[in-house]
Amino acid sequence: MSFLLSGGTLRRVIVTAAAAIAATVGAAIAQSPPAAEQPFSQGVEVHSQAAPIIQGVSVTGNQRIEPETVGSYLPLQAGMPADPELLDLSLKTLFNTGLFSDVSLEMQPNGVLLITVKENPIVNRVIYEGNKRVKDDKITEEVQLTPRAIYTRAKVQADTQRIIELYRAKGRFAAQVTPKVTPLDQNRIDVIFEVDEGPKTGIAKVNFVGNQVFTDSQLRGVVLTKESRWWRFFGSNDNYDPDRLEYERELLRQHYGKEGYADFQVVSAVAELTPDRKNFFITFTVDEGPKYTVGEVRVKTTLAKLDGETLERFVPIKQGETFNSEKLEKATESITFATGATGYAFVDVNPQLQRFEDTKTIDITFQVNEGPRVYVERVNIKGNTRTLDKVIRREIRIAEGDPFNRVLVDRSRARIRSLGFFKEVEIEEKPGSAPDRTELDVNVEEQSTGSFSIGVGVSSTDNFIIDFSIQERNLMGRGQALTFRVQASSRTRLVDLQFNQPYFLGRNLNAGFSAFNQRTNFREAGFVRNRIGFGLNTGFFISEYGRGGISYLLSKDDVTVDIESALTIAGGENPADILLPGAMFTAEPATRPMLDDNGAIVLDDAGNPVFEPDLDENGVQRISVTAEQCDFLQLALTPTCQSRGDFLTSLIGLSLSFDTRNDPIRPTRGWRVGGSVRFAGLGGDVNYYQGEMTGAVYNPLLFGLVGALKGRAGYIEGYGGDDVRLSDRFFEGASSFRGFEVAGVGPRFLTSGGPIRDAMGNITGQLPTEREGSLAGQAIGAKAYAIGSAEILIPLPLPDEYGIRAALFSDFGVVGLVDDSTKILNNDPTLFIDTDGDGIGDLAPVQDDLAFRVTAGVSVSWDSPFGPVRFDFAEIIRKEEYDRTEGFRFSAGTNF
Repeated sequence: MSFLLSGGTLRRVIVTAAAAIAATVGAAIAQSPPAAEQPFSQGVEVHSQAAPIIQGVSVTGNQRIEPETVGSYLPLQAGMPADPELLDLSLKTLFNTGLFSDVSLEMQPNGVLLITVKENPIVNRVIYEGNKRVKDDKITEEVQLTPRAIYTRAKVQADTQRIIELYRAKGRFAAQVTPKVTPLDQNRIDVIFEVDEGPKTGIAKVNFVGNQVFTDSQLRGVVLTKESRWWRFFGSNDNYDPDRLEYERELLRQHYGKEGYADFQVVSAVAELTPDRKNFFITFTVDEGPKYTVGEVRVKTTLAKLDGETLERFVPIKQGETFNSEKLEKATESITFATGATGYAFVDVNPQLQRFEDTKTIDITFQVNEGPRVYVERVNIKGNTRTLDKVIRREIRIAEGDPFNRVLVDRSRARIRSLGFFKEVEIEEKPGSAPDRTELDVNVEEQSTGSFSIGVGVSSTDNFIIDFSIQERNLMGRGQALTFRVQASSRTRLVDLQFNQPYFLGRNLNAGFSAFNQRTNFREAGFVRNRIGFGLNTGFFISEYGRGGISYLLSKDDVTVDIESALTIAGGENPADILLPGAMFTAEPATRPMLDDNGAIVLDDAGNPVFEPDLDENGVQRISVTAEQCDFLQLALTPTCQSRGDFLTSLIGLSLSFDTRNDPIRPTRGWRVGGSVRFAGLGGDVNYYQGEMTGAVYNPLLFGLVGALKGRAGYIEGYGGDDVRLSDRFFEGASSFRGFEVAGVGPRFLTSGGPIRDAMGNITGQLPTEREGSLAGQAIGAKAYAIGSAEILIPLPLPDEYGIRAALFSDFGVVGLVDDSTKILNNDPTLFIDTDGDGIGDLAPVQDDLAFRVTAGVSVSWDSPFGPVRFDFAEIIRKEEYDRTEGFRFSAGTNF
């Protein structure tokens, strides 16, 4: 007798086995004594003899899989009866492994169970053909079949459906996917998915039924799905997505809920495909319900330390105003934070609404009770492929075993985000091993922390300014910051090395050092500074939101004025009389262009000006004296020349800052404030003290806007008989005061014209009295400034993934104050500027008006694929006549 069991003949084999058992029983009865002589109990023996005993198990047909592996899946083994039910279970078990495409079981005459298998092939390659809109890597992330995986029909069918779903999410509902298999040797195959993407299925119309309060156009602005239009080629919301449609039901509920319609509901949301399968009609059927106002607002609590009246102060809902479901959520959040800050880690805030149909009002009662105690069992860090766990854990404000506290969890998320190492940070709660235990999963998504940045600026004076730097803010995943910056531009050459170690020596202490060499051409102030220095710094937390710091800087400055000037004196004068002792100069007869009777310059045959001797009032040819600008007695007292020389600065600084913003990257509420004090004079040649403060307040406004009010202020003063050097003063403008050039706002030394010469003595230009509507001259820096900025973030009708943001801004403030020694030139009326052409100077050469300036404009930023890009468009509202302005500034960078 033999049993043959396979997937396709399972039912027939069971019947055959039953027939075989019956035949065996019949034969046994035929050979037995009469019934009267046979004991009744022998009927059981008949059944026990029906199934043969398995003497052994043999596997055939296997190529890669060992026989022992096949046998390990079986519920049968040698010595057990070949029960049809167990054979059936064995067959199903082998099929469920996914290793075999066919299996059969057969009992041999010698009692051996023969298992014949046909192995599923191994996938050699997975090939996608015809896919243009969805790239291979996106499909690979979703499918099951991969190289070296075991091929099954179920997998290929599931993958085919998944690829179709990917295309449907892209709005291509006519897409078709045909799987094909190419056999190879050694039971391998290539799997080919042939994709016919078909046309993109758009949205013909978004309709609303049942809406009376808001028009269809207004509601279309609420939902994400947009009607297909040619100008939406950048967007991805003009196609049908079933998941998005469900989300839009919630968006509509939120919209109506904010406007007082507490009973609003979406009756149905239906998508109908047009007969040509090219477009969808989306129809939302809504029931708006009545509009409610807020009645009584109460807070009831059983907490011992807090009463209802105290908690009512945190509820942003007032009686008589329109009901707003968003404010209801914010009130619940505010009460939770307030109780958590008081020490109640387990609080249950339950808002209860009581509707009054006759008055169309809703009474709101917040029931605040102490909830069940829950403790943090485990904190899991996930997604950090590069950053070490300890770098993240030291920012978490709640430890394993601590009571769960929502305030501390949110604070931990903000601190991790403030590291700047991660694109996304989410902290998820999940049940622990007991009802009073919870686990926290800190899910992070790494982002590039190394950067190669390029900045490009455009102004009327410098054209393009380019600088670049290389920085790693998370060195080897340890949270260390290393910056090596090499800057080369029309004004600056810089080599700078900085290193920063957070949690120095395992303590909550930040330490770092810097070394640099910087040569800067302050062309706006007329001097060149070459600075080399070394600095040390340390920082520490003084509270959860407060931080302090101490720094030391030792630097050597070499300030030079590399500009030559030429002055004309009378023929009988001695050139040395107008120069400092020992000055190097050249003197030559002065000439001037020849003029005709009409006052026009006479030109030679080649078109060049014809020069003639420049005679004084006595008819003697004048002398042109050329020397370095600061060697002239007249110019030696200018602010620029006063600051030239070599100086050693020994500087110690103290800083203090507080930051309560809800998000350090894109804050929507909270504030930050900081201040620093620096003292120069612990050795060295320079003595001054300097103080600066910064601050910002962020607050959500109406219609989803976010407002920000920012401010900066600073003051510097010399002591010990020292005035403040030009290079130590504040120069504001460009990014620090939008609408003005670099050092374009503040005190200025004005000039009345004259030739500009290079180091070789060649005339390179002429100092005009005015330049583009502004008086010409040099910035001389200020001892004080106070600049504020008001900004409103503008939501753009673009997907968030584009990373484009815009803001309206207005910058305003004052920049001014210089030492009396800087204004010494104002004591000489002969140096005053003649602005009205009457030959009499009427404007002092050193202008220091602590005047109020105002600009306004639009700032657009874009997180582009090659780095952050920023455009600033500014309009001047209030300025001084000698300020330097610019209407546009651009900067860009890239990351790695």
